Amino acid sequence: MTTMPAIIATHPGGPEVLTPVTRPIPTPGAGEVLIRVAAAGVNRPDIMQRSGVLPAPAHLSDILGLEVAGHITAVGPDVDAARIGTPVMALVPAGGYAGWAVARADHCLPVPEGLDMIQAAILPEGLFTIWHNLFDRGALAPGQTVLIQGGSSGIGTLAAQLARAWGARVIVTAGGPAKCAEAEALGARAIDYRQADLVAEVRRLTDGRGVDVVLDILGGDAINRHLECLAPGGRHIGLSFMTGMIAPVDLGLVMRKGLWLSSSTLRPKSDAEKAAIASAVRTHLLPLIGPGRVMPVLSRAFPLNHAAQAHSFLESGTNFGKIALTLQGETA
Repeated sequence: MTTMPAIIATHPGGPEVLTPVTRPIPTPGAGEVLIRVAAAGVNRPDIMQRSGVLPAPAHLSDILGLEVAGHITAVGPDVDAARIGTPVMALVPAGGYAGWAVARADHCLPVPEGLDMIQAAILPEGLFTIWHNLFDRGALAPGQTVLIQGGSSGIGTLAAQLARAWGARVIVTAGGPAKCAEAEALGARAIDYRQADLVAEVRRLTDGRGVDVVLDILGGDAINRHLECLAPGGRHIGLSFMTGMIAPVDLGLVMRKGLWLSSSTLRPKSDAEKAAIASAVRTHLLPLIGPGRVMPVLSRAFPLNHAAQAHSFLESGTNFGKIALTLQGETA
């Protein structure tokens, strides 16, 4: 077999521009492995790439997809051939929506015991993002409190569980009583952003102190409300900017409280930076994952050729947890 199915966006636009194509199976280069993909995660950066808001770098494949799980079928130079046949989950720079994908060997992680391939496929992007932002840059410590915006998202459901397993207290926002109840079932305190005053509720839940870390997916004018939610010395971490990339910031509030503002994204980071994050994830977070502990929350899985429906579902905002694309007969 020399070709594989894949999904590309023929031009910037809505989900309808996602198109099945046939492409050559890629060849792994030095330090790389070839993975036969069983499932791939669907993420908001995929939507941003498809819509043209955040195009993929020109040197990368036009095949969408940033995380996969499957088995290694070939290795490039400098990679131990004994890894062939190994099940892995991996962060990939592009190319996840396909039958095979190339990943850096040091960006691969073992599949946690007790997880199937679909569950594994929806973990890497979240694990890398959460470790780097919440635990490394955000320095969340046991006994501290974090506010997670978007507690029903894939990142939100995973971050809430990991923070709880880390020994932190967790507050999340979610839209509507049903999603709030699902978030609380994961061990968080939930605030219905459609009904409640965020700052007042955070103060009530923290006895007036505020939270130590905010994971912000909104940006825009919401930032000053998040800064008000922070305790002295708190850390504001911007993960995305769904309501705007530019907003006035109350620098007086930042100064008075001694706050720290940070933001980052994975795709532009060097291979070495991603390898360092992978090593930290392997050491600190993977031991927390498995049945009876932290588990990825799958909202829905779609066959690869239904990628447009998967994107529409994610954009609808009705999901609780992550969305996956499946290959090779994998089912949810």
